[in-house]
Amino acid sequence: MTTLKIRFYKPNFQGKISGVIRRDRELDVLTGLLRRHPVVGIIGARQVGKTTLARRLAAATKGPCAYFDLEDPRDLARLDDPMLALQDLRGLVVIDEVQQRPDLFPVLRVLVDRPRPRTRFLVLGSASPGLLHQGSESLAGRIIYHQLGGFALDEVGIENQKQLWLRGGFPRAYLARTHRQSSEWRHGLIRTILERELPQLGITARPTTMRRFWTMLAHYHAQTWNASEFARAFGVSDTTVRSYLDVMTSALMVRQLQPWHANISKRQVKAPKVYLSDSGILHALLDLEKLTDLEGHPKVGASWEGFGLDQIIRRLGARPDQCFFWATYAGAELDLLVVSGRRRLGFEFKRASAPTANRSIHAALKDLNLDRLDVIYPGERTFPLAAKVRAVGLARLLDDVEPL
Repeated sequence: MTTLKIRFYKPNFQGKISGVIRRDRELDVLTGLLRRHPVVGIIGARQVGKTTLARRLAAATKGPCAYFDLEDPRDLARLDDPMLALQDLRGLVVIDEVQQRPDLFPVLRVLVDRPRPRTRFLVLGSASPGLLHQGSESLAGRIIYHQLGGFALDEVGIENQKQLWLRGGFPRAYLARTHRQSSEWRHGLIRTILERELPQLGITARPTTMRRFWTMLAHYHAQTWNASEFARAFGVSDTTVRSYLDVMTSALMVRQLQPWHANISKRQVKAPKVYLSDSGILHALLDLEKLTDLEGHPKVGASWEGFGLDQIIRRLGARPDQCFFWATYAGAELDLLVVSGRRRLGFEFKRASAPTANRSIHAALKDLNLDRLDVIYPGERTFPLAAKVRAVGLARLLDDVEPL
């Protein structure tokens, strides 16, 4: 197959410009993927910034670029005959909200399989099983997905870490003028997801039921999943609440961190650990508007653990299948284990001013045969705690934790 060359302008500045945060790292990733793959899919939660990122990429394209927004009736009409509309286009073709027209995927397969392809396709959509299923069947071997999350520390700056923790990474929540406006926007997003997104993902339960489930998950944030306890609370079966959890995970509102099973004699926990994916959504469900509200809440430690865990995974560039937690019924545990090839990296998250290397840390280091174990804490220094163990202040994250 002939390689199609699409060139992009190199962004010439970084950081926050006129109320907008430029996501140059994400743009670089997408640019590289488009050079290597005929179809690239951006998946992510609603309002996480997929459209803004795609429009920036389109604006930086040197050469022809076509943009279709399938929530715009005019663009939908243009694609009444998709083969006729797309076959003569050149350069970059962006299709937003592609889950509205799953019949487009077979057409894209025909177009990218032509002897001399003249286009690259960038498709955007909510992370739904239907979208992923269609892509995997019709475009097997031709499409690669990139999951877009909210803002990360390297995008907003380490000096803004507390605001990012409190408000979360959704652009409009983070960039709101006041904490009150940020909280109002997040509550509006929660309602949209409950009333619009989840029914599209196959959930037939009432929005009020799913709101209760989501709020209960917020109170179990950073804990091991207990299906029986949730089932009793809702008066349904274990499989029903498990389906609720899986749908929330598909919507990228929940992260399930799977357990790692080491070949040791100790009994190990086998259920996943659950986190709400965005700290701002967690705080909205817990009705925490200001930092003082958060700091006085019983879930402050769990909230900070989830925030730090997300930032570490983003910094490492680790895939979901590389990330685990580990725990034994004897009490030893590790918040995050990242396995990359032969490397095993461990991370603990402690909201403390002076973290120490306790017995659990030493047990994890030995039983998991870790190359290194970092204790992430809300400080400004990095210092050794023991052999292969160090404390890393969150303020030093970008300097002292290297990507995989």
